[in-house]
Amino acid sequence: MLAPFPPRGAGVAEASSTRPAGTGLVDAHCHLGDPAFDPDREAVLDRARDAGVTHVVVIGGTLAESDRAVALARTRPGLSATVGVHPHEARGWSVDAAARLRDLLALPEVVALGETGLDYHYDHSPRDDQRRAFEAQLGLAAEAGKPVVVHARDADDDMAAMLGAAGGAVVLHSFSSGAKLFAAGMRIAAYFSFSGMITFKNWTMNDRLTACPPDRLLVETDAPYLAPVPHRGKRNEPAFVRHVAEALARARGESPETLERRTSDNARRLFGARVTAALQPASVA
Repeated sequence: MLAPFPPRGAGVAEASSTRPAGTGLVDAHCHLGDPAFDPDREAVLDRARDAGVTHVVVIGGTLAESDRAVALARTRPGLSATVGVHPHEARGWSVDAAARLRDLLALPEVVALGETGLDYHYDHSPRDDQRRAFEAQLGLAAEAGKPVVVHARDADDDMAAMLGAAGGAVVLHSFSSGAKLFAAGMRIAAYFSFSGMITFKNWTMNDRLTACPPDRLLVETDAPYLAPVPHRGKRNEPAFVRHVAEALARARGESPETLERRTSDNARRLFGARVTAALQPASVA
């Protein structure tokens, strides 16, 4: 099969891998375009491949970051992109921003809208602006027929109310919210993506990990943020998603292999053909 991150311009022979077809972890949320990766992005992807990470979803949280995510996704088959405006940036939401996202959502490299949502912890943008931008982006995702990747922090009441307007699949990324938002996500059959937070000593929500339906589980790094134990305090990177998957498997009483298969199958179903292709054997001419 194709290796997840063959070098730019590598041919099929150079990209061979010994991993069985259809296996590998998917990092469902990574800010690979972040400047923290500028010095060694290629080495980061090499380490991800060596750790058995087959696909990385590269997140856009501003228009510029969305453009970088698309550019990165075009360099290799093991990357795809999302495009969106994060709630921190919602004060700048405009008709032009909506038009740009609509154009980007039409690209084959783009598998979802996001990261969008509500953040009442930092309130970097006024809450009215956050709600306006989030509502508009839910509409754009529905129009494009693509999932929406949602950031929610200290905004459970409004988020639970607004999720009902989602016209398609929803990913609650780095989920660590309360019972009300968990219940709202369950009502709309949202996907729950768990990050390195579940490895922290102060994590107290294992009931969320076990209650989540098996066909709605995802794992992510949110790199370069939220590095899991044993790398906490360092820059996070896609290879570390294996620690998240192992912690999730332990909490659910499943084998790591079962958890890997579940989360990869869920990522295929959610994100579609681009992720599916990365997990399939290369065709033989």
